Amino acid sequence: MVAAEDAGKIGVADRLGIEPGSVVQEIGWDEDVDDDLRAAIEERVGGDLLDEDSDEVMDVVLLWWREEDGDLADALINATTALSDDGVIWVLTPKTGRAGHVEPSDIAEAVSTAGLAQTSNIPASGDWSAIRLVAPKSAKTKR
Repeated sequence: MVAAEDAGKIGVADRLGIEPGSVVQEIGWDEDVDDDLRAAIEERVGGDLLDEDSDEVMDVVLLWWREEDGDLADALINATTALSDDGVIWVLTPKTGRAGHVEPSDIAEAVSTAGLAQTSNIPASGDWSAIRLVAPKSAKTKR
C-alpha cells in the first residue's frame, strides 16, 4: 500500500505531465531540492534524471531555481537547446516565504526574454512551486 504522502508525490509526477519513458533532464540540483519528488519522477519515467551535461533530446527539463541562482533568462535559453519540439520546461522555485523565493514578475520577465510561454503553475511539494513553460506555437513551426 502506498502512503498518502508518497501517493501525493506520484500524483505530482502525473500533474507535471511526465509520461513513462520520457527523457527528463534536471538542472540546478542542490541539497534543498525535494528528493521525494525527484524519486517519484524517476519511478514514473523508469530511469534516472539526466544531468546538465547530457546531450540527449529532452522531453522535459526540470529547472530548480532560486533567487540567488543568477540570470533565469539565460538559464531558460540554455535549457531550450536540448528540448524536443513538444518538450516542456518546469521551473521549480521555492514557494512564497521560503528562502530563495523568486518573485512571479521576475519569472514572467525571464520567460518573455527567453521567448517562452507560461502555461500553468502548480504546487509541486511542500516547499516548491512548479511553473510550466513551452515554446510558443509559432516558434515551434519555424524550427
